[in-house]
Amino acid sequence: IQYHGRGNNALSEREISPQRLTRYRDNWYLDAWCHQSNGLRSFAVDRMQAVQSLKAKAKDVAKAKLDRELAGSYGIFSGEASDTAVLRFSAERARWVADESWHPDQKGEWLDDGRYELRLPYHHSEELLMDILRHGADVEVVAPASLRDSVKRQLVEALAPYE
Repeated sequence: IQYHGRGNNALSEREISPQRLTRYRDNWYLDAWCHQSNGLRSFAVDRMQAVQSLKAKAKDVAKAKLDRELAGSYGIFSGEASDTAVLRFSAERARWVADESWHPDQKGEWLDDGRYELRLPYHHSEELLMDILRHGADVEVVAPASLRDSVKRQLVEALAPYE
């Protein structure tokens, strides 16, 4: 495939072994074994600019491995979960967040003061950061410290144009 990556704004050619189609947040992704990176990757279908069928047999990856590596952590980014985010939502926002499904392995708990604590596994923080930031002052990242620092840095940078 010829693939135009949004993150690096670059066109690359990849030989892949398609495994399954996944619909996530109103977008279609092709989960595939990427022979170039020697690993599983999710490719946004709308970013594929050219597709060519090859005569070589596709590598087959077991469903359990696909699920573990591509669905084991938060968001569309691949990789097994390497950390757990602990988020505390205000009592007002908790009424919405408590009914949301952020990840199949999330754990939620109502706190005595009406706030809601959500724990969820993640590997890459990019998408999680966006979802945290949309809640503004109604969410606090309790752990890990690296995620908390990333949110703080994003908030400081967001203020810069208003200074």
